Amino acid sequence: MLNTRTEPHTAPLYEFYSRSVAFIAAAATIIFGQDYGLTSDAYHYVLVICAVYPFLTYFAGRAVPENFQPYRRPTLLLTDSLLTGCFIAYLHFAVIPSALFAILVNTSVITLGSFFLWAGSILTMTVGAYVGYIFFQQGIVLDVHPTIEIVAIVGTACHLAVTAFYSAKQNAQLAVLHTKLTLEQKRQQNLSHKVAKYISPQIWESIFSGSKEVKLETQRKKLVVFFSDIKGFTALSEQIESEALTELLNNYLTEMTNIALKYGGTIDKYIGDSIMVFFGDPKTQGAKKDTLACVAMAIEMRRHMKVLRQKWRAQGVQTPLEIRMGINTGYCTVGNFGTESRMDYTIIGKEVNMASRLESAAEAGEILLSHESYALVQDKIICREKGSIAVKGFSRPVPVFEVVDFRHNLGGKSSFIEHDLPGFSMYMDTNRINNYDREKIAKSLEQAAARIKSQARMKG
Repeated sequence: MLNTRTEPHTAPLYEFYSRSVAFIAAAATIIFGQDYGLTSDAYHYVLVICAVYPFLTYFAGRAVPENFQPYRRPTLLLTDSLLTGCFIAYLHFAVIPSALFAILVNTSVITLGSFFLWAGSILTMTVGAYVGYIFFQQGIVLDVHPTIEIVAIVGTACHLAVTAFYSAKQNAQLAVLHTKLTLEQKRQQNLSHKVAKYISPQIWESIFSGSKEVKLETQRKKLVVFFSDIKGFTALSEQIESEALTELLNNYLTEMTNIALKYGGTIDKYIGDSIMVFFGDPKTQGAKKDTLACVAMAIEMRRHMKVLRQKWRAQGVQTPLEIRMGINTGYCTVGNFGTESRMDYTIIGKEVNMASRLESAAEAGEILLSHESYALVQDKIICREKGSIAVKGFSRPVPVFEVVDFRHNLGGKSSFIEHDLPGFSMYMDTNRINNYDREKIAKSLEQAAARIKSQARMKG
């Protein structure tokens, strides 16, 4: 007999008004029923119930703890249905008043959108009617005086009007709340995207999805660790202005980060021109596939440096910058380090140190692998033995391997063509050239070849 589409904190007051009007309508119907001989002498007790029940439910509803609020409305609705059944029996099952009171209950239950609650309401109302029939010992009178019917109709109309009024009022409040929540959600999304720029996307995703707890904890996992830096960067920093150097560095880090994310690497940190990436956490494909992904990333980074060098040369940077890289696979400790107020998600362990030492030992353009990494990718990657090197922190020399390229890129079907000579630099991946650009590139190369041959004949 009440509108239930309300929030828990304000629901008791709205429900009180709606329920009060419903039971006032029932009381008025009973009073006129007494005047026209429909109800018995017990109507005084029934009127007391009509007057007291809304107040009891109001105070009881406010006393319900917050965690039980979802059960409050269904319970009260079933109680309303039970009393409604009793009232219908008390009115001798008169057709119009009975139908109207049943409508009051159904309109309130339907707003909850639960079929099982609606079925339960019909059942409890039937039980109430049966109990009332036995208790009041009254027969069935289908036709009653029109005045009683009019009173029931007016009372029902008033209840529906009050219900509609508070529904509209509540809907307006909900609309305002929805707008505020939408704005807050957008604000939180913008804030989370800003925060995401300071941490690796994989870590950000795992935190905001709830799969990782933000607390000081670590675990041991088999990871693939990658280090890289630019050989010649220190010398370059002494030759150009800091603004130009900053732009160049940010461009380099952006390009390399995009490649790392493409292969699923977790960016650990940037240290000047150095990049630290690891594979295998928070998601892993297994040590073999993680290592292969890391090596593939390193190969693409090395190739992409040729493109960047051409771009920087056009901007006036004459120092030939080269990238050097080290990769190692092994068990590391990964997780949150720091304090409860300031944490850093990173990895530590001797395998991390090994990757860093390999990067330091690499020559310009080299990708050095530890034996563990080499063993996992040798079937896909051509590597060259570099012998053993003494590594700080390790008692014995460790064998290292230089990455040459993918095996499928070294045959006749290789898609890469690259030449880098004084006055000439070319890098081409034929698999990535669009069909509609192939003819243009071919004509440009033919024109360049014709000019070179013409100048060679003239000099000859």
